[in-house]
Amino acid sequence: MEGTTVIPIRYSKRTLTDQEQIDAFLAHAKVGNLGLSNGTEPYIIPLNFCWWNGHIYFHGADSGRKVEMINANNRVCFSVCEEYGTIADPIPAHTDTAYMSVFLSGTIERVQDPDEMRDAMQAMLDKYVPGYYPEPLSLQHVVKYRSSMGSVTAVFRITPDSLTAKGSPMPEEKRFYPGRTIGQDSKKLD
Repeated sequence: MEGTTVIPIRYSKRTLTDQEQIDAFLAHAKVGNLGLSNGTEPYIIPLNFCWWNGHIYFHGADSGRKVEMINANNRVCFSVCEEYGTIADPIPAHTDTAYMSVFLSGTIERVQDPDEMRDAMQAMLDKYVPGYYPEPLSLQHVVKYRSSMGSVTAVFRITPDSLTAKGSPMPEEKRFYPGRTIGQDSKKLD
């Protein structure tokens, strides 16, 4: 992530700065949200992605609203959030959510190099279906593939220039579960 600025957040107690933790989170989180704007309206798309070599990669059709907005404005944001459960507490204001999130902003571009396209697609396969395919993805497959609608696959790369990460860990003794009541927790305080 060379050249990426880590931006402090207002609620600094929740700030996460451990790059290994951030990388591991982005490597395993399943869904990210891509934020686009054409200068007139915002557009947010949930999608599968991979975090590879300090960039976000995803693929999709080579035409449509998303591509039109990318062509109009290559500045984007991307967010990923995973919720780990509710933290119960006898004091209502201390009831909370365990989570981790990453927000980044940067520039997006369509990947033109076939080798980089293949490698990014392979990173996605390794993430979502590890060990499923006995052979690595072939360059020919990436270059010649057409969707059921006849479009080629476009691979996009987001290069972040700023990133924030925050989280709230789950104290297991406070994990809410159906049937848990304040009465059970109040007894523990006695």
